[in-house]
Amino acid sequence: MYKAPSRRWSALVKPWRLVGWGTIVTLIGLPAIAMQFTSAVHWTAMDFTFAIVMLGGVGLAFEMAVRATGSWAYRGGAAIGLAAGLLLLWANGAVGIVGNESERINLWFDVIPLLALFAAVGARFRSEGMAVAMTATAIAQLLVGVIMQLYGHFTWVFTLIWAGAWLFSAWLFRKSAREG
Repeated sequence: MYKAPSRRWSALVKPWRLVGWGTIVTLIGLPAIAMQFTSAVHWTAMDFTFAIVMLGGVGLAFEMAVRATGSWAYRGGAAIGLAAGLLLLWANGAVGIVGNESERINLWFDVIPLLALFAAVGARFRSEGMAVAMTATAIAQLLVGVIMQLYGHFTWVFTLIWAGAWLFSAWLFRKSAREG
């Protein structure tokens, strides 16, 4: 006798979840496949661990944001903020923003997503506080740009793009706060 799937199962298998987690699995799997065909790609176990932790962490954080509210503005703010933090850490870890990834000055760029995370926790992930947190993160991004300038490194285009992403996230959280 046929038994209809439970509502709980159907809640777990949503198209956006399949696309999101499928994308993460694909992004982690592509280097493993590429390594079978070319020596140009060489990931170590540490590289795969870093990718799994980073992408999995962002995926889980976004799932929590989606479950926290039905506000598309909040979800968008979370998506932009998470993407900005992920891409900043990934680029800095992979090739470095200034010089290469071993340049110690690049540690300044790692502080920015940490600030965003701590500020988000301090805001208890509420829309109003998240708007302030993302604005503070944009200011931090600009300050790091000034520090880079003082050390003779020209990162203004990069700095403005990332500060713009943080500010766009803040705007979406402000919009969410006004909706609710």
